[in-house]
Amino acid sequence: MTALHDTLRRYVDDGTVPGAVALVARGDEVEVVAVGHADVGGESPMARDSLFRIASITKPVTAAAVLMLVEEGRIGLDDPVDAWLPELAKPMAVRTPASPLDDLVPAARPITVEDLLSSRAGWGFPSDFALPAVRALFEVQKDGRAPQAYPAPDVWLADLARVPLLYQPGEAWLYGTCSDLQGVLIARVSGRGLPEFLAERIFEPLGMTDTAFEVPAAERDRFTTYYRRGAGRTLEVADTPGGEWSRVPAFPSGGGGLVSTADDYLAFARMLLGAGEANGRRLLSPTSVSRMTSNHLSAHQREIGRLFLEGQGWGYGGQVDVTPCDPWNVPGRYGWVGGTGTTAHLVPATGTIALLLTQVGMADPTPTPLMRDFWRCAAGG
Repeated sequence: MTALHDTLRRYVDDGTVPGAVALVARGDEVEVVAVGHADVGGESPMARDSLFRIASITKPVTAAAVLMLVEEGRIGLDDPVDAWLPELAKPMAVRTPASPLDDLVPAARPITVEDLLSSRAGWGFPSDFALPAVRALFEVQKDGRAPQAYPAPDVWLADLARVPLLYQPGEAWLYGTCSDLQGVLIARVSGRGLPEFLAERIFEPLGMTDTAFEVPAAERDRFTTYYRRGAGRTLEVADTPGGEWSRVPAFPSGGGGLVSTADDYLAFARMLLGAGEANGRRLLSPTSVSRMTSNHLSAHQREIGRLFLEGQGWGYGGQVDVTPCDPWNVPGRYGWVGGTGTTAHLVPATGTIALLLTQVGMADPTPTPLMRDFWRCAAGG
């Protein structure tokens, strides 16, 4: 038994998760471990090709799609987004983050494409959820792990436009909202639905045949049941294979709506490690991949997002490690975690890719002990 298998087995045996799939790739060497079951009842053994709701590790995929449009010249990083998202043409911001909702000032400048990519548009979640503008945002930016609860993009965007910015555009890194805005931007610029654009431009070229915003009936025997933590150590069913992902939602979330497998996501990560090229095809330029996987935040901005970033940086769609505070925090390591219990990271310096897929939701933004132990194991610590 490998250290990776033993690590996952321990968390399955103590009831933390029903099962898990982990993948660690170093160049052409790939180790995949599937442990436990796809459901608490133990009826379906976990397998390498099991399907998972990958939640926020959708974000790098969406950011890559935006950069494709930038490379085509259809949008520019410095372009104001209101040309395609007119609802955001004249945003108002609270005077200070702690100000009440009626103490507003106009945005100092337009929101740009780069603001969305770097999560610095002014909407999103800081470390303090009690601020008035954050409480107002919770009414619009709901739990993305329930995609059918969202209205159509046009309705959602109009609702968001009525929520004041917490910070001025470009000032602060705030979590979540910008990735969903990227998804709406892609659809409006391309004139195609986000699911169709991602399928044609990313999933099909990379052979990601199991990645989508829905799971067809014929594939649901591979789809894991999703759980939330109940009282004590109990697990409560939050979604079944025939539930929320049985059809494309009205709002396909660029921030967290995809279902995928370990091997599908490996293909995407390898494209990034390959500087935008995979299977003899170029999807992104090396410059775009470099921007995507480089830190864009100041120390002050990282501190504003400490609850989520734990002091690390952010590129486009994912975290970029800047401080080696733990064995796995290699400077330049890029990736993110998903609230359904998923993680995906790559380390350009070593050519390592580490993926963990589970089906138990996180209770808060702090990575779980299982995630940390997986990262330690993948780093050889």
